[in-house]
Amino acid sequence: MKNTVIEEVEHNYSITPTFNTMLKKSKFKRALKENIICTLFILPAIAIYTFFYTSSVVKSLYLSFVKWNGIPAIDKKFVGLRNFINIFKDPSFYSALKNVGVFMLISFVIIMPFAYLLALLVSSKYINGKRFFKTVYFLPSIIPTAATGLMWTLILYKSGGALNALLMKIGMGASQQDWLGNPKIAILTVALVNAWVFIGYNMLIFVAGLTNIPDDLIEAAKIDGANGFKEQIHIVLPLMKESFKIFSVLAVVGSFKVFDIIYIMTGGGPGGATDVPVTLLYEQAFKYNNFGYGSSIGILILVASIICTLILNKAFKENDDN
Repeated sequence: MKNTVIEEVEHNYSITPTFNTMLKKSKFKRALKENIICTLFILPAIAIYTFFYTSSVVKSLYLSFVKWNGIPAIDKKFVGLRNFINIFKDPSFYSALKNVGVFMLISFVIIMPFAYLLALLVSSKYINGKRFFKTVYFLPSIIPTAATGLMWTLILYKSGGALNALLMKIGMGASQQDWLGNPKIAILTVALVNAWVFIGYNMLIFVAGLTNIPDDLIEAAKIDGANGFKEQIHIVLPLMKESFKIFSVLAVVGSFKVFDIIYIMTGGGPGGATDVPVTLLYEQAFKYNNFGYGSSIGILILVASIICTLILNKAFKENDDN
């Protein structure tokens, strides 16, 4: 009886427009208060990050227009656009951009499909030990890059390396290579090692996308006869656009910024065959003390990354509209 009376009172109040308006205003004020509190907590971190990031970009932009050897006592000489002109006249810069293209190609041809397949595997309801598999696949992403680079350098040594020794053991001695010393295959080798590192990381991006797909939608598709391949093509992949967008942006921007794995495994060699824009920046700024030229390369990397990100966002937005 008591519950019936309460339900009746709640019903009477709920149909009162004034009460509904007051309730909405109360919820809005509560949500606004929570947002303000959250903003105040994260504002110091955002301000510090923005200050240091912005100041670094501004300083690099300034240095890109001067000639300076990095010594504070030496005056900076304004040279205008000469640094940028010299970059576009340098054949090694175009070779470095080509190597960036190799990393992008490996990202979309190797990392994306393998990461997606692993995501499907660890998201399956029919596989036991999914936590173990997630840990194993993600492990290469958390190993320090220095350790990863050194490990793979030892594996890929021409003489005494584990890979060439394995090829000899299984009767494929003719396939032995100087994996890091051959200019024709060195950049591809490093790009594949980089793929081994980041497949597990991108797997988690796709796992997050798969987890957000409602189970009811999958069950309804199965009832309608969309099983296996049809389910992936018509249901899952269209709902994974946001995950593929995130992967694409990270892959392209990451290809422009790649440095550590190359520096550790090849140092840009042999003969500049594995140089990328960031290794050129490092050499010019910290090896030859040409900070103006190095800053110009950094600005070009930043601009290229922003342009590619905007293009990808627009492309995915147009696909959503269609």
